[in-house]
Order: sequence, then structure tokens, then C-alpha cells
Amino acid sequence: MATLITLVRFLLTFPAFYAVLEENKAFSSFLILIGALSDLLDGSVARKNRKESKWGILLDPMVDKVFFLSVLSAFLYLHEVPPLPFLLILIRELLVSFLRSISVEKGYIMQASYLGKTKAFFEFLSIFLLSLGYSVGIWTLWIAIIFGYTSMYDYLLKYTTFERR
Repeated sequence: MATLITLVRFLLTFPAFYAVLEENKAFSSFLILIGALSDLLDGSVARKNRKESKWGILLDPMVDKVFFLSVLSAFLYLHEVPPLPFLLILIRELLVSFLRSISVEKGYIMQASYLGKTKAFFEFLSIFLLSLGYSVGIWTLWIAIIFGYTSMYDYLLKYTTFERR
């Protein structure tokens, strides 16, 4: 069930992206809210049913990245988000994905940390606020960047600690 919720979030990427491009504030904000709630729900369902899997642990953050970066790129296209925060987030996400890939290859599954979950919260909040036309969404995007790079440092520390074993 948790994987199904994650896959639904993936499928929501496409209409959310186009709703932002069409500047349909009500529909895009609704889809982004559903995406954010599904991110909270899938992990809860997996833990409650004791069905946490390696597949889900890897799929969930990838789908989060696809959803968030796709919607954020629509705001970038509309010139509602400056290029620098988009670039900083893109670089961070690629670096963390790379780190997760090499850690999996070495037998270490890197689960989302509290800092990473906080970053995700501010990312979803920022695109939700932007979809409603609130410019404060840019400020929450910068907060997400701060949490993103802090969590990346934390993931790097965890990886190097695992690597030394």
C-alpha cells in the first residue's frame, strides 16, 4: 500500500507540473498539497503495517525529487523562482542521489534523516505557497536549501562512518 501511495505521488507530478505552467492556482495548489500529504502518508503506512522495504526506502526519496524538481522547474520557467536556488537544489539532490547509490552498492541503505525530512517539508511548503501566489515561498525555498545542505553533510558523515567499519 505504501508503495502504491508513492507511485500515485509520482503520477501526480505530471498534472501538477502542467497546472503550474497553466497558472491554475487552485488546481496546482490542490495537487501539491495531495503530493505533500502522500509523502507523509506513505512512510506512516509502511511503518504501521511493518512493511518497510529497501525498495520503498529508495523509491520514496527519488519520487520526492522528481515531484519537487518538476514542479519547481515550472516555477523557474515562469520566472517565479530565480535560477540560483533551483541550481543549488538540483546540485544537492544529484549529489545525495550519488551518495545513496554508492552506499547501496556497499550494502548500506541510507534512510532519510530528520534533517532530510525537514528539508522535504520546506520544499513542499515552498511550492505550495508559490502555487498560491505567495512570494514568501521563495524564503521557504531558501530555508529548504539550508536544511538540504545541512542534511547532505549529515548523510556524508554517516556514509564515511559506515565506510570506516
